[in-house]
Amino acid sequence: MGHREDLLQGAKKALFEKGYAHTTARDIVAASGTNLASIGYHYGSTKSLLTAAMLSAFEEWGDTFGHALAEEKDDDPDDPMLRFWQRVIGSIQSHRALWLASVEVLIQSEHTPELRAQLAAGLQEGRRGMAAMLTGIPEDQLDDGTVRTAGSVQMALMSGVLTQWLTDPSTAPSAEEIVAGLRALNGGPRLQD
Repeated sequence: MGHREDLLQGAKKALFEKGYAHTTARDIVAASGTNLASIGYHYGSTKSLLTAAMLSAFEEWGDTFGHALAEEKDDDPDDPMLRFWQRVIGSIQSHRALWLASVEVLIQSEHTPELRAQLAAGLQEGRRGMAAMLTGIPEDQLDDGTVRTAGSVQMALMSGVLTQWLTDPSTAPSAEEIVAGLRALNGGPRLQD
């Protein structure tokens, strides 16, 4: 690996250990075995390197998560909805540092337009992926309405579940409770006037 890749790997390591806001250039250099000058040379700034590291981590995680969702296991429940939520919760538990960093990066994107644009593009990709998974229609064949409805609602549900699991895992809903709640909502409870 060259310095550029070493820096990227070191930045990812530092992000997961210290978080976005608390990672310094010196942390990255220590984790990567490089030098301070190489950050500016290869990435322009520590912030740009951290952004690249976060996006790289999301891409790696997205591939891993996609494979985990698609993987068939002998002990999987027959219910695809239950299986999905079990895997989402399992990912939150096993990749807690990445999920925490994603929340932190969202907050930081308020002050970094290029990061915000990249996160927005990632959200759109996530909506499309969720809609494809829910409907069984390949991503390239989905209409925009399905992406905006089914994909957006599934992403909203995931964000809420993520927040609960990161904040207080002891009271966060189980996969079974999430599925039961979704089915109860589907049964027709209406908001009262």
